[in-house]
Amino acid sequence: MSVEKKPNHSSEFEVDSTHNSQHSHLHENDAHLNAKRRNLRALDTARAAATLLALLMGLAVLGTAGHALQAYNSSSPRDAAWLSVWPNTGAFDVKPTVALVAGASLVVLANLIALTSHHRFVRAKLANAHAHTPLTFSAPFVGLVAAIVAVILFYVANRSATADTLLSWSCRWRHLATAHPAPQFASLCRASHAGVDLAILLIPVEFLALALAGVQLKLERYTTAYTHARKTPSPVLS
Repeated sequence: MSVEKKPNHSSEFEVDSTHNSQHSHLHENDAHLNAKRRNLRALDTARAAATLLALLMGLAVLGTAGHALQAYNSSSPRDAAWLSVWPNTGAFDVKPTVALVAGASLVVLANLIALTSHHRFVRAKLANAHAHTPLTFSAPFVGLVAAIVAVILFYVANRSATADTLLSWSCRWRHLATAHPAPQFASLCRASHAGVDLAILLIPVEFLALALAGVQLKLERYTTAYTHARKTPSPVLS
């Protein structure tokens, strides 16, 4: 008497159940990974916007402070000091304005490099060299340090009780009417104040760009590790 073997439907059900569970798990992982990538794109856009704003503000500081410095250099005769509308060198300190110009130049350079790294071709080259993320983090850091140092140097020198600065002298004589080629002290006073105010406002903007770059760096590392872990086969399944 022969005994018929019944098909093992339970085993097939378990295999199908395991397959469906793995498929569902991978689908959930894909959704999680896609969400992280969307967050990365949003962070990158926000950081680029902050970098562009910092660049424009740096250019404004460079323009105002550079204009004031150029006006001083063009109207301060070295050979006939008694004809000058500026005090003599011993009683005048131009270093605060020079600090603003130097700091703004570094800010502009750093943010230009950071914005250039957003170009597809440059981004691909930097990614191959593993330099894109460190560059986007170091650029706002350099800009932040440059802005802070420039503002500190400006205020330290401007507090001197023995020497005038370009800001203090031009604002003191801003009501004095002068004819060309003498400098217009009223406009120089406004430009000097605008340069300092913009340099102060530049600090939180650079800090924001640096914070966004830090969060982006952390999320990129997480996404890279997560993607690598998903591609690595599980020893249980293998």
